Amino acid sequence: MKDRKLNQWIWKWHFIAGIISLPFVLVLSITGAIYLFNPKVENEIKESLEKVKATSGKTISYQQQWEVAKNQMKKKPNSMILSSNKEIATEFISGRFSHKKSLFVNPYTAEVSGTFSPKDTWMYTVRKLHGELLGGKVGTKIIELIACWMIVLIITGLYVWWPFKRGVKGVFIIRLKEGKRILFRDLHAVLGFWISGLLLLTIAGGLPWTDVFGANFKQLQKLTNTGYPKTWNGKGLVSVVSGKTLSLDKMTEIAKKQNLKGVVSIGLPKNSKSTFSVSNKTFDLEAQKMLHFDQYSGELVKKHNWKDVGFLMRGRMWVMAFHQGQFGVWNWWLMFGVAIMLTFMSVAAILSYVLRKKKGSLGIPKVPNSFKVEPIIFVLLLLLGVILPLFGISLLVIVAFEFISKKPSTLLNE
Repeated sequence: MKDRKLNQWIWKWHFIAGIISLPFVLVLSITGAIYLFNPKVENEIKESLEKVKATSGKTISYQQQWEVAKNQMKKKPNSMILSSNKEIATEFISGRFSHKKSLFVNPYTAEVSGTFSPKDTWMYTVRKLHGELLGGKVGTKIIELIACWMIVLIITGLYVWWPFKRGVKGVFIIRLKEGKRILFRDLHAVLGFWISGLLLLTIAGGLPWTDVFGANFKQLQKLTNTGYPKTWNGKGLVSVVSGKTLSLDKMTEIAKKQNLKGVVSIGLPKNSKSTFSVSNKTFDLEAQKMLHFDQYSGELVKKHNWKDVGFLMRGRMWVMAFHQGQFGVWNWWLMFGVAIMLTFMSVAAILSYVLRKKKGSLGIPKVPNSFKVEPIIFVLLLLLGVILPLFGISLLVIVAFEFISKKPSTLLNE
């Protein structure tokens, strides 16, 4: 049996956290659903830029295309995408992440058929809204704080949802014929129960992008040596300088012989001592490889498989890919469904509150004065505050405000 007083206390905090977080949760769910279409939007733009007509004439060498790209790009290209399609321009890439820019070279005419950057699309604004509310570093931290409180909302929501008596309706099944208030309550609570695990997994997939938790997680990977191997991106690896460097055409032949799965790219040497790097992007993560070749002899200097990546990084990459629906159609639809249901749940919570709230009252659940929080609750809050620092800081602010505003009976015990 649940403790009724504890249930009221938890419901009170679930209610307060929900009222504060709800506008931001709606922004996250709606922009998240929209951003799932980003690959389609980007691919349509890129297809219009990279499509070329295959002619009977010979193609220009990759080395010559590289020279064209170097002359046309403000930043020297750092990689080239391999393609066996004769009607596709060769893609050269400079920069990384949001600073990434692609330039397409027609292999028949050596003309630049177009350039592309994620910043060129309207989806970039959606991404910025989803990740930082268009507010830069401050916005990013607000989103991180809301994500932390969403975890609290899920945990407290599950406790409040847990029934005092056994039953099915209103617990596992939405009651459709018992009035609007009951309907919206069930849409919020019952849907919340069914997707609670997926929501936690989705939030876990977003946290690595955050400033505070994300930075701490990277530091933990570094301390425990559970990230990428130090040589994954070629750091510390050198080519033996001897004669002329291999042409990009020769390196392309070597790369194709590796029979790598997914989108294959060749990382171009940064200087006379660095290596060529051949890697593949595939969401069959076990098939990901990173190969480094001497830029003069073409000999394999270092080979990395996915199993060489530390377990924390493997877990991080998995949840991040899952968050973006990148494991296939099933994953995309699952994430889209979660985003839509989270939106419905949030709207249902608002309507349920409006229908329940009495005129002239905020409708905050009341807790008996005799209720005292058990030490285990404080331990759990402390643990959560350590794992999620921004949540911990916000909790300290709440307690400090309570000390200032009234006697230290504390808001926690009311």
